[in-house]
Amino acid sequence: MRLPSGERREWLKPIMFSAGIGQIDHLHISKGEPEFGMLVVKIGGPVYRIGMRGGAASSMVSGQNDAELDFNAVQRGDAEMAQKLYRVVRACVEIGENNPIISIHDQGAGGNCNVVKEIIHPEGAKIDIRAIVIGDHTMSVLEIWGAEYQEQDAILVKPESRGLLQVICARERVPMAVIGTINGERRIVLQDSVAIEKCRSSGLPPPPPAVDLELEKVLGDMPKKTFELNRMNTLREPLDIALATTILDSLKRVLRLPSVCSKRFLTTKVDRCVTGLVAQQQTVGPLQIPLADVAVIAQTYTGLTGGACSIGEQPIKGLLDPKAMARLAVGEALTNLVWAKVTSLSDVKASGNWMYAAKLDGEGAAMYDAAVALSEAMIEHGIAIDGGKNSLSMAAQASGEVVKAPGNLVISTYVTCPDITKTVTPDLKLGDDGVLLHIDLAKGKQRLGGFALAQVFDQIRDESPDVDDVSYLKTVFNEVQNLISDELISAGHDISDGGLIVAALEMTFAGNCGINLDLVSSGSSVPQTLFAEELGLLIEVSRKNLDLVLEKLRLGAVLADIIGQVNSSPIVELRVDGVTHLNEKTSVLRDMWEDTSFQLEKFQRLASCVELEKEGLKYRHEPSWKLSFTPKFTDDKYMTASSKPKVAVIREEGSNGDREMAAAFYAAGFEPWDVAMSDLLNGDIKLDEFRGIVFIGGFSYADVLDSAKGWATSIRFNQPLLNQFQAFYNRPDTFSLGVCNGCQLMALLGWVPGPQVGGVLGAGGDPSQPRFVHNESGRFECRFTSVTIEESPSIMFKGMEGSTLGVWAAHGEGRAYFPDESIFNHILGSNLAPVKYCDDDGRPTVVYPFNLNGSPLGVAAICSPDGRHLALMPHPERCFLMWQFPWYPKNWDVEKKGPSPWLRMFQNAREWCS
Repeated sequence: MRLPSGERREWLKPIMFSAGIGQIDHLHISKGEPEFGMLVVKIGGPVYRIGMRGGAASSMVSGQNDAELDFNAVQRGDAEMAQKLYRVVRACVEIGENNPIISIHDQGAGGNCNVVKEIIHPEGAKIDIRAIVIGDHTMSVLEIWGAEYQEQDAILVKPESRGLLQVICARERVPMAVIGTINGERRIVLQDSVAIEKCRSSGLPPPPPAVDLELEKVLGDMPKKTFELNRMNTLREPLDIALATTILDSLKRVLRLPSVCSKRFLTTKVDRCVTGLVAQQQTVGPLQIPLADVAVIAQTYTGLTGGACSIGEQPIKGLLDPKAMARLAVGEALTNLVWAKVTSLSDVKASGNWMYAAKLDGEGAAMYDAAVALSEAMIEHGIAIDGGKNSLSMAAQASGEVVKAPGNLVISTYVTCPDITKTVTPDLKLGDDGVLLHIDLAKGKQRLGGFALAQVFDQIRDESPDVDDVSYLKTVFNEVQNLISDELISAGHDISDGGLIVAALEMTFAGNCGINLDLVSSGSSVPQTLFAEELGLLIEVSRKNLDLVLEKLRLGAVLADIIGQVNSSPIVELRVDGVTHLNEKTSVLRDMWEDTSFQLEKFQRLASCVELEKEGLKYRHEPSWKLSFTPKFTDDKYMTASSKPKVAVIREEGSNGDREMAAAFYAAGFEPWDVAMSDLLNGDIKLDEFRGIVFIGGFSYADVLDSAKGWATSIRFNQPLLNQFQAFYNRPDTFSLGVCNGCQLMALLGWVPGPQVGGVLGAGGDPSQPRFVHNESGRFECRFTSVTIEESPSIMFKGMEGSTLGVWAAHGEGRAYFPDESIFNHILGSNLAPVKYCDDDGRPTVVYPFNLNGSPLGVAAICSPDGRHLALMPHPERCFLMWQFPWYPKNWDVEKKGPSPWLRMFQNAREWCS
């Protein structure tokens, strides 16, 4: 966007915020202090020449510094090493009181130079730079000391715990190095043992330390800096839109704006179900539209407590009023968070991420004003910021001009949930029985500054929306929470980018229904009434509960207006002051909202697949799922048995589905064991003690050799281990399951459909064997997709035949490929494909996105002729409980707090073992 001065351009782009939420035991909220004799240890990936001088580069306007500085500042990540490092830390934590880690510090800016001196403060230590594990032996001492390579932690360990830590690191294949010992000298001394040895062998005096500093002078009280900041006035102009512009004309633009449009292009390419602890992810409703306001995770697989998080950010408002922008960011985060039942508003904590071109005129002062306003608002809300980050070089020099991003503050909230099932989603659910209410947090004000309608007409406007009454926002938050506790709200959504009309339309899109909106302008213009981005909430309630809800809100000093009636007919009708401004099919308006996302999708996926999804969305309807049985929790006789069948949950480097798989088998009455491939390779565990083995999902060896090839090779080329697997396979009292990456592995090993069908078991492989190749779309896909269960000999699907239901799927190489057509025909003819992807009507299909990978005839699973061995691409272990389902039909005889139909799979295996 070009500012009126013409001197600089502001650029806008959709940003994908990626984050995590977890939990920590009270025991670990404080780090232990360094004590004399403690070991200074580095765990994680080897050092490479990356991230050098990152701090220097990030503080400059891009393009004003030399290219070498930019290149050297780039940090490159290793997701597989990050996961292995995480497993080491988690294993230590789960030891409990004998946790070998006394203190831990993750490595980031400054590399060893920063993390090591902080972990040893204030006692001090001598550090041997050559003890650090490096991956590039051409690096200098300075480069080893300052490189910002990731996936590394510095920890303090007592000498007696060294052996335990080494065993854990070896099991997870994580490099570990003891680089020093706490000595109490209160200095950091960096020595080069290689240089010292060279001098000694040459008879020369030892070289001086590379670093020798008093810690207190480095990490003590630093002198305060003083900044001279200048404020700049923003040119404000009234909104100028042609009088002939209709509401439909405006919506055609606003619904396509990246900040307003569908975020489908962001959601389907990331794994939204991994861990099986995700109770609310991005998509909602029968068509899984990406609209969720709040994210919710569970603490465990056996309880209903958890945590919720949300995001708020309003960068365009900051062009007019940085103070209002900060308050609105907090307000938006809370109006997103409110839809999950939380323990208390006072329990909410937040992270603040600042993005400003702070060195440019006016930007530093704007950030200061925003920070002061944020502090005041947070104090009034009773919310604390306990962390954050900043990027203060959000500008670049290009073609002789400076291009900057609008100053922005992203507020991320997180809080505990007493009941994860009490979460409200935006999709309208009640059909003709639904009534839509509006809670206006601005109390009638309709300021139009920085709103989407102005933006699509290349304007900013004059006065920004704001949060004028923080106490009222707190009141509304608490009263809506009470309604959620009483289960009186069926759907809810916040008003943000796009205004009231967009929020109402989004609820309609997600519900795949219609709505009659009847609004009163109260003296404002129609654009103000519809598009003003003042904070507010929309809630759907049933007609029978309408009076009760209104009375409860009134008693809580909250005013709510009835603004519409939901209807099952997919038509949107809009009246303002009795004048009809819109009468259109829901699908037509939704196509506008989805259009930008689909255009962006074409840069990421096969264009023909994108077109199929885009066109098919027009005709989608609620999936017609049905069950041939009633889900039940496992019989107590299996859960309380003194001796339970053991199942080995086998994982390799890059596997990520072990916890949820173990939980599913445990819920069915098994005794699951965590078995790393290193356990089998080292002979620490033997397969002959297990009744079942499970190859889990993930990205073994990052799938760099294609799906599961690295994993298969680690078995095939180790003859004793291969003999173990073959013996297990041939035992008549065993069963096996492979999911996702494990499904790919079982196909490569020849376990499905099995050697009886012309394949070769294990060794060498067989080019005629079925295998799984890249998805037809060309991208990783994560979807809650529909499948149908057909007749088969599989022991795990006994009694489930004839069911059609949803299941999580998340893979990049899931397309079943059959090089030998005769084997494929045998699989079909012998009913060895028990699960198939299906459309909304329950029919097996090859059409994208119902069939998300392009498998022929919708094949999603293959089993052996005797039914004991099953390879399955989707993830039933991530939805064996109903709260893991993002949506299910209202007519199902299930409870959200109960078991899902997929638990039956694991229960079948348990019964078979009996």
